Amino acid sequence: MQESPAFAKLVRDVVRDVGDPQIIWQIAALVGALAVAFVLRRWMIGRLDRHFERVAPSRRAGSSSLRRSFFPMFGWMCVALTRVVLQEHMRVSLLRLAEVPLFGTALIYLAFYFARRLFASSPQTYGLLKIFERVFTAFAWLSMLAYVLGVHDDILSWLASVRFAVGSSHLTLLSILSGLLWIGVTLVLAMWVGSLIEDRIMRTTTLDGNLKVVMSRLVKGVLTLIAVLATLSFVGIDITVLGVFGGALGVGLGFGLQKIASNLVSGFIILLDRSVRIGDLITISPYHGTVSQINTRYTVVRGLDGVEALVPNEQLVTNVVQNHSFTETRGRAKVNVQVAYSADVGLAMSLMLKAAEDVPRVLTDPPPSALLLNFGADGMDLEMGFWVQDPAQGSGAIRSTINMRIWRTFREHGIEIPYAQREIRILNDWADGVPVASVDRPDLPADTSKPALAQAQDGEKKPS
Repeated sequence: MQESPAFAKLVRDVVRDVGDPQIIWQIAALVGALAVAFVLRRWMIGRLDRHFERVAPSRRAGSSSLRRSFFPMFGWMCVALTRVVLQEHMRVSLLRLAEVPLFGTALIYLAFYFARRLFASSPQTYGLLKIFERVFTAFAWLSMLAYVLGVHDDILSWLASVRFAVGSSHLTLLSILSGLLWIGVTLVLAMWVGSLIEDRIMRTTTLDGNLKVVMSRLVKGVLTLIAVLATLSFVGIDITVLGVFGGALGVGLGFGLQKIASNLVSGFIILLDRSVRIGDLITISPYHGTVSQINTRYTVVRGLDGVEALVPNEQLVTNVVQNHSFTETRGRAKVNVQVAYSADVGLAMSLMLKAAEDVPRVLTDPPPSALLLNFGADGMDLEMGFWVQDPAQGSGAIRSTINMRIWRTFREHGIEIPYAQREIRILNDWADGVPVASVDRPDLPADTSKPALAQAQDGEKKPS
């Protein structure tokens, strides 16, 4: 095993300085630099918390990893600056040694921060993110350990000696691993830049919501394609091989992936023609709710009860969709009440209109209107219609508030809400006090203590 010259020199310097009185000054300088880093960390965390109070929760993803990276990052900077200042006056081998773990730890936490920011909007990738963090941590520490032990050159030589033949190209294990590494790095950078551009596009107020989604996806797709092609060319892989893959993909789309392709194309059609937009209140049998997401394969419809339905995009294109927010962003609701025939109808209608005043989300333009619908069996049916803002939030609470106000004001003004009244008649065998049996069947005894029908039944049971 070949020892790393840098590591050997660093170890010799540290061992030599341990017996030197100047090691105390190095320890003091290291402690002072770390103390300054701790103060800078506290100051930076305060600024970060104040910044996060003004942004959306989705933009706070990875903040814990960013907070953890502050101390090793500032510690590495302060120790490096202290070493540069003191190296002209004293030995600084201990400071050089302290820079290695500080820099590696800061790099790991910053990688975690970028990964969490990148995949914050996708809860399905939480498990993959955990795997990425563990693999990256192990790879970073193993790389630093290999460099410190001086075996990194031997490992690289062994990887370069393992060769593979792919068609006319000859690849080594080192080139494959380096290619995968560069592809991963460029993809992460491309997706991170795409996320930054997407965040900027989504915050723009001059663009339509669907156009924002289309532009964000196009930017991410183009950046990802450029990153993959550039990396493949950089590591020496002929990208003309992708033509064969494209032909196979076309055959697969023609047979087994036609539904996926149909949903993909339908998703872009929905976004471009703006027939369904994010935030619209739609009904597509049997689902009714608000469109919360328009993804590549499906659209998320959140019902008024909070249950989310994943509707394939193809159904939104081929089926009839009731869009309650297509041209009208308001929603109409109504309350019904019945008053007695003895009530003042005009007063009742004015009280109903007054009950809708100053109710949150009830619009004054157009104003509420009261109608006399019909004359019912028990009273007069009245209806008051009104328009509400943001119908996707529901109107049950508004109707409850208005009904409570109508109930109180009707009681205060003596307007009766009638009960259902029914008249019941019990028909028997008596007519004007004379048993029916004595008229219709004179052969039966006129027993006035029983109804005629009972007497008839008793007479049929007795033997002659």
